Amino acid sequence: MTVDAHHHVWDLAVRDQDWITGPRLAALRRVFTLADLAPEAAAAGVDRTVLVQTVTVPGETPELLALAEDHSLVAGVVGWADLTRPDLADELARLRDLPGGRYLKGVRHQVQGEADPRWLLRPDVRRGLAAVAAAGLVYDLVVLPHQLPACAAAAAALPGLTFVLDHAGKPPVASGALEPWASAVRALAALPNTVCKLSGLVTEADPAAWSVDGLRPYADVVLDAFGPGRLMFGSDWPVCTLAAGYGDVLAAARELTGQVSGPERRRLFETTATRVYRL
Repeated sequence: MTVDAHHHVWDLAVRDQDWITGPRLAALRRVFTLADLAPEAAAAGVDRTVLVQTVTVPGETPELLALAEDHSLVAGVVGWADLTRPDLADELARLRDLPGGRYLKGVRHQVQGEADPRWLLRPDVRRGLAAVAAAGLVYDLVVLPHQLPACAAAAAALPGLTFVLDHAGKPPVASGALEPWASAVRALAALPNTVCKLSGLVTEADPAAWSVDGLRPYADVVLDAFGPGRLMFGSDWPVCTLAAGYGDVLAAARELTGQVSGPERRRLFETTATRVYRL
């Protein structure tokens, strides 16, 4: 069995995805549904997924929870809630009382879009992160490399909260550079309450010319830093379709981790995600 720990869906007729702009992302400006994903996941041997938010609006998370309630493929949802609201604990409880609320496993905010590189360390944000921890949820980090030091500081300050680094911290694959991303990732991984997703690498590379060999240095860093027990596969579908098909992304992840075998390989492709998200 394989768990896909990171994918999205959206319907532009219901809600615009205002981050899909410009010619590079034009192919994403259409509807992507679970009905589109399901056959591709089945063909790839994926039987459970984690559905992740895409926009910072309150209305999306209830919709994602309802989808999880109605579709057996989705085993967990990482939704959005305003970390700065004083009543965040009440809001998380409200979400859990909604249809599908039992599938809420984590919270995410587009920190990559925040101008302040230390946004995660603001007192109001740290209070919100503490509320996420108290609710028994995890926190997904979608950040850029220069924001990784603040991620490490937040994780050190909140040892009771599990932080999940999405897309390996968006390394500069297209440029071929490793530093300072690699050192920052290793500093984050040194904290025991951190986990990483092997996801999103194909779109950080040149989407038209990526190769497994080009991704390998970045995959090697996170595999060495986190180990299979704190690393999980994610497709980042449908964003990945800018560069590769669903099955191609999974095949690349398997090739990149070919040195891992037995129980450790199962952790990477199934049990780490199952444990972290309590699927």
